[in-house]
Amino acid sequence: MASIASSLQHIKDNPLEFLDRELIERVCRECNYTWRDRELDPATTIALFMQQILRGNIPCSEVRHLAGGTFSAQAYCDARARLPLAVCQTLLYEVYQRFMPQTHRPEHLWFGHRTFHIDGSTFSMPDTPELRKFFGLPWGPKEGCAFPVAHLLMLFSASTGLLIDTWASPLRTGDLAQTSEAHMHLEKGDIIIGDDTFSGYPHLASLMKQGLHGLFPVHHKRIVDFKKGRPHCGEGKKAVAGMPRSRWIKSLGKKDQLVEYFQTGPKPAWMSQAEFESLPQSITVRELRRTVVRPGLGKITIMLVTTLLDPKAYPAAELLELRLRRWDIETNIAHMKTTMKMDVLHCKTEQGVRKELTIFSLLYNPVRVVMLQASRRQEVPVSRISFADTYKWMRHAQPGDVLPVLIVNPYRPHRIEPRCKKRRPKQFDLMNKPREELRKLLKNKRKRA
Repeated sequence: MASIASSLQHIKDNPLEFLDRELIERVCRECNYTWRDRELDPATTIALFMQQILRGNIPCSEVRHLAGGTFSAQAYCDARARLPLAVCQTLLYEVYQRFMPQTHRPEHLWFGHRTFHIDGSTFSMPDTPELRKFFGLPWGPKEGCAFPVAHLLMLFSASTGLLIDTWASPLRTGDLAQTSEAHMHLEKGDIIIGDDTFSGYPHLASLMKQGLHGLFPVHHKRIVDFKKGRPHCGEGKKAVAGMPRSRWIKSLGKKDQLVEYFQTGPKPAWMSQAEFESLPQSITVRELRRTVVRPGLGKITIMLVTTLLDPKAYPAAELLELRLRRWDIETNIAHMKTTMKMDVLHCKTEQGVRKELTIFSLLYNPVRVVMLQASRRQEVPVSRISFADTYKWMRHAQPGDVLPVLIVNPYRPHRIEPRCKKRRPKQFDLMNKPREELRKLLKNKRKRA
């Protein structure tokens, strides 16, 4: 905890003790959690939990050596198990609230709006009966030959990279399942950016109803036609193959138009019946199509749908640039899963996995705040500040240390890297049968030999 607090001492617009004993104990009392006066009280347990993850999510048996305490690894695990999940989640909210003013800074607004990225991902965990039952296994491997995998929905501030919230759910959960909870973190006028999963009518209509905005690729099943006054098959008309279901309203420029979307199809599973019935029967949205040239990839055609209708206030070129920056969320997720080692969690119960995920999230935002401060000091965009270098400095910082000049990643807009591994894995077969069956086969081979 000392190293984490010391890394924030130079940030004037944030409290020095962003997560102190007083705050932890207050949150415990608010969550009606009582504890005994012992070596592993809630504040000490959370501090050790954070240090455990900050050091690379080291084993529990190593934590007692790190802390220099007299407790055993089992005692530490029991202390983490006693800690309510609500306490960890409330602490995450409290810490984000202290950092939230960063998102309101003028330099982090886009035409006066806050912007947010939303996307889904996955993470793995130990193979236990409880985790298999709740989160599920991926398709393909036989039973006993794979690890449980969870679906993970994440909401980030697009300009600052701060993590707003995470939602872990069973593997085959859609990205829209927790969308209504994600909307609760937003304010009127905020813009949410995602993939085409979020561009369906129910989600767009829900955003407009709440005074929010969206910018997404047009859904892959929707037909787009920019011909003026073209026919359509919406408003209860019979569907015609190849004909758009949206009504043309107005042309705003080349490959830029206003159209009317209609409510069609059944209620989506992620929305309640009351919410679905409260949606309007139609909405007006803006569609635009642009072709960009990517070195090594050639021409790419992008079709967008947005609730930002004014072409003068929101030029098409700016909307395209905002959409192209959506890849930042993939980088942020990679920071957490690769640099912070969140790709594989270690807890063996559902509640334990959720606590572990929350502590990862709790540690991520202070790193981003240090990156924001370094970007202002070094006068470079925050996306150029090395997350790995910032994370390493926070891991080893001592009380009183001054923030050094952090590594600035080179600007490589046309960089292309293949998604493959150079280092060859060891030549072992994949586990295609349960471990017990493989052990029996080995024993039989030894007997025959």
